[in-house]
Amino acid sequence: MKIVIDENISFAEDAFSQFGNIELLPGRSIDNNILTDADILIIRSVTNVTEELLQNTNVEFVGTATIGTDHVDTEYLDKAGIKFSSAAGCNSDAVAEYVLTALSKVTHDKKLRFKDLTIGIVGVGNIGGRLAKYCSYLGMKVLKNDPPLKRKTGDSEYLKLDELMNADIISLHVPLNQDEDRTFHLFDGKQLDKIKDGAVIFNTSRGPVIDNNELLNTIDRKDLTVVLDVWENEPLINTNLLKKCFIASPHIAGYSLEGKVNGTLMIYHSLCEFLKQEKKWKPSLPPVSGSIFKLNNDSMSLEQIFYSISSTIYQIENEKKHMLKMLDIDTFKRKLYFDSMRKNYDLRREFNNYTLQVNNKDTAEFLKKFRFKVS
Repeated sequence: MKIVIDENISFAEDAFSQFGNIELLPGRSIDNNILTDADILIIRSVTNVTEELLQNTNVEFVGTATIGTDHVDTEYLDKAGIKFSSAAGCNSDAVAEYVLTALSKVTHDKKLRFKDLTIGIVGVGNIGGRLAKYCSYLGMKVLKNDPPLKRKTGDSEYLKLDELMNADIISLHVPLNQDEDRTFHLFDGKQLDKIKDGAVIFNTSRGPVIDNNELLNTIDRKDLTVVLDVWENEPLINTNLLKKCFIASPHIAGYSLEGKVNGTLMIYHSLCEFLKQEKKWKPSLPPVSGSIFKLNNDSMSLEQIFYSISSTIYQIENEKKHMLKMLDIDTFKRKLYFDSMRKNYDLRREFNNYTLQVNNKDTAEFLKKFRFKVS
């Protein structure tokens, strides 16, 4: 059995070697010729799975170790009788923690108070739901928009999109849809113009959810603070927009080691079930160096506490510094550089790996809500 796997999938050889011969390849280079004699295809988001890719091949199982599926023609797979599996929810904690870290950096630099802020969360699934919970713990007012959940539950807490436009912060956590509940250019020029002047906008979902050209035209006029992890036309992104961002990163918000391994494990389990094989592989993650640190919080505000912790764990501002190096190279090399940043990314570790020594019981209980260990 031949298994073609995106080379960026963590622990690929350890997990999938029990099934047959493995070929690890860059995700963008996987094409129909490569798959001619393949039986299994395991990918990430950069490989578009279409009829053209799979026609006249022996592929009978496709797995994507990602939460999104907009790069996969699931209707074709269903018609062709090809089993499909995704890793929905695998890196939800990683993305939520990325947003929290960026939010903490924004509040620190702009001297804002959590209790004075309203956040509008667009898409309240695995990630948006976690973020809503965490922001409420911080004392923020949380507004939610999620049309599918509104239809499913009838709950009045799910508001119309325009009802979120006066929020101080807007964070996007939606799939990329072209048809029902269309999210392609959900934030076009008209929608961006409705956002409150001086607002903060995060996009860690899919690049085309925001019209990037319109966003570039809107930033200065409305004094927006922009945090982008995803971009239109990746890997050939709008470098003028990059320069305007407060925080920018190369589609790595979900790149924690735990998130990556969870994605691999979920597809591994699905493939075991498909092939009716025993689930033998159990990942073992290395310990985190410097995972215990003391927090002197006697006279610190909530914002200072959270910034002290998050900035120690993850220096998120460095992501933009790395990305700005794209400006010094030609267009073709920019594409390669964007992909190399993702391939060679130093995977973060999630909050639950860290133990904080605190001397205040209330602070300790507060930090536990974010999955930190305390002593």
